[in-house]
Amino acid sequence: MRFLFPIGLILCGCVQPPQYDVILRGGTIYDGLGDQPFIADIAINADRIIEIGSLKDARGTVEINVEGLAVAPGFINMLSWATESLIADGRSLSNISQGVTLEVFGEGISNGPLTPEMKEDLWGWVVEAAGSQASAIDLLGGTEIPWTTLDEYLSFLENKGVSTNVASLIGASTVRQYVIGQENREPTPDELLQMQHLVKEAMSEGALGVGSALIYVPGLFASTEELTALASIAGQYNGVFTSHLRSEATLLLESAEELIQIVQQGNVRGHIYHLKAAGKRNWHKMETLINRIEEVRANNLEITADIYPYIAASTGLDAAMPPDVQEGGMMAWHARLKDPAVRARMETELMTPSDDWENLMLEAGPENVMLVGFQNEALHKYLGLRLNDVAELRGTSIASTVMDLILEDTSRVGASYFLMDEANVRLKIQQPWVAIDSDAVSIAPERHHLKSMVHPRTYGAFARLLAKYVREEGVLSLEEAIRRMTSLPASILAIQDRGALQSGYFADLTIFDPETIQDHATFEDPHQLATGVSYVIVNGVIVLSEGHHTGAMPGRVVRGSGVPVR
Repeated sequence: MRFLFPIGLILCGCVQPPQYDVILRGGTIYDGLGDQPFIADIAINADRIIEIGSLKDARGTVEINVEGLAVAPGFINMLSWATESLIADGRSLSNISQGVTLEVFGEGISNGPLTPEMKEDLWGWVVEAAGSQASAIDLLGGTEIPWTTLDEYLSFLENKGVSTNVASLIGASTVRQYVIGQENREPTPDELLQMQHLVKEAMSEGALGVGSALIYVPGLFASTEELTALASIAGQYNGVFTSHLRSEATLLLESAEELIQIVQQGNVRGHIYHLKAAGKRNWHKMETLINRIEEVRANNLEITADIYPYIAASTGLDAAMPPDVQEGGMMAWHARLKDPAVRARMETELMTPSDDWENLMLEAGPENVMLVGFQNEALHKYLGLRLNDVAELRGTSIASTVMDLILEDTSRVGASYFLMDEANVRLKIQQPWVAIDSDAVSIAPERHHLKSMVHPRTYGAFARLLAKYVREEGVLSLEEAIRRMTSLPASILAIQDRGALQSGYFADLTIFDPETIQDHATFEDPHQLATGVSYVIVNGVIVLSEGHHTGAMPGRVVRGSGVPVR
């Protein structure tokens, strides 16, 4: 009797092993869900994770030995200001070096929708990010902003090329400015309907929600009712309503109640940007606020928050100015600061506590305000100095110094405000509903960036959490810290197929050494990349290899479903 065998078996004598584009071998897998880590291989084809487990018989076009390293989902930056810096430099080096694979924009303002006047304002920000008008013209292909809607802006980034994924909320302040400018008044019923329509358009195109910032002009002019009307549209699309609270200081608890009201009445999920109690006299309020959030969460009201793990905030000197002086935009603001009557009034108002507006300079104290950002090179001699020292050097009062620096720099002047409590930072980190953000641009420590200073969170927020608060102080377990930077923000933003290591998910991965990951940026010397991240993969493409950027730009726009859920 003769036996017949398939011709393929006769020729090769074996079954061909599975073939993948990339195999990561022997890493310690942190799935992003907070589960205990385990050792396994990961196979990737194209932009997706295909298999996690023992793949000893499989082969990869690219195989990387990651034994002894943590393999995690790519980190999600809940609050990024890389809106213009990614136009200038799509590498996102300061964040890629920490393992960030998704930048989320939209704290109050977004890069769309834009009127012609708003495009003119944005042009200035692009010039600043690019370092010169010539560079900005080269990047944008002309002297005008080439997009109008938020989705067109995000598509511009993707088409230009970025290393990280990008996503955005639509800014409540942007919508207000688009419809009624920077005036301090309520919208008419028709104007409010127009604002809601703009939010609906953005949500249908994939915006992740509505973002508000309520200490800055024009956002602080919005009433609770106006914000609720906008938030309710986001809720219809399963979006989130996020807020830089109306007060992080004197009226912190009252401002949190406003957010709770908006979430309840708008039928929407709520989120607090960079949760903090600003100023020593307010530090004790953090525990009360956390207890209040726990209470409403227990009653099925979904409110979350994010933080950057530092004791200093960073914004402009406009955070020391009353809103009526800033009404109408930058030119109107600067014109008022030249008015002797206004200046005389500011000498008192800037130095007097008020419940009517947030003065971060007083909450910190002038001695705790570090000047970090000037456009005028003649003022660079003040970089890194405290506001009170600069006032003494110039022989002017604190209030006059603030006003004069703003005028001389023709900007809002960047500053770091040391006004938080380290014990509160640890307390916030311990809350399971708190994610991580940088609240900063994403840049490289080179070229024109070295002419100014930045908050160290620009280079170190994510690495600092893993180094200081996990490895050194044990405030969080490593698996829980990774969850806060991956599946938690993905859940908050209702992002599908990212934020966890699972078969079928997009292949966004961060591979790092938990024993050596380290932030190096300081307030005095901020332009230092974090170290300890070996590989970063975005949509299946290796962007960071052995700690070095490959030049790859595989980032994509991450959009919401764009489909109403109710």
